[in-house]
Amino acid sequence: MDLISQNNIIDRILNSYKPELGNDFEQYRNHVYRVYNFALPYVKSTLDIEILSVATAFHDLGIWTNRTFEYLKPSIDLAKQYALNNHLNIDSIIQIETIINEHHKLTKIKTSLIAEIFRQADLVDLSLGLIRHGRKGQEIRMVRNFFPNKGFHVNLLKLFLKNLLKKPWKPLPMYKF
Repeated sequence: MDLISQNNIIDRILNSYKPELGNDFEQYRNHVYRVYNFALPYVKSTLDIEILSVATAFHDLGIWTNRTFEYLKPSIDLAKQYALNNHLNIDSIIQIETIINEHHKLTKIKTSLIAEIFRQADLVDLSLGLIRHGRKGQEIRMVRNFFPNKGFHVNLLKLFLKNLLKKPWKPLPMYKF
């Protein structure tokens, strides 16, 4: 497995949100690159790699830009604006929206292969590699060592606990069946 540590699309997007990400910039960037590296071997076309790059950069960004744990819609809105500004076609925009909107779905996504690949890759990272979805333990360790956590999962736990106190009836608003 060849690790990808730089991607012009991802880096341009993330760098443009450095003020919003603040001290969490590196931990979010590392999460983005872990997910990207877990997904990339399963993506075949150049167009799908561009879609994956955009969706990966934006998929959780609404947490920081909108200061909310209900971040799917804000993340989608940011991604759609980027896609429109960069003249992506409507099919690409729909795929990006699907990837972000469905990436915490608890069951398999049957309507979009790239969204399912992404959902699995994000779950590999979210579970700290306990859920592998076919990835080898050695590859997961390599990606995680190259892109260290830097407190990303601790931040998610804090956000979850804060949201649990605020909205106990909806502690994980991003999860879907």
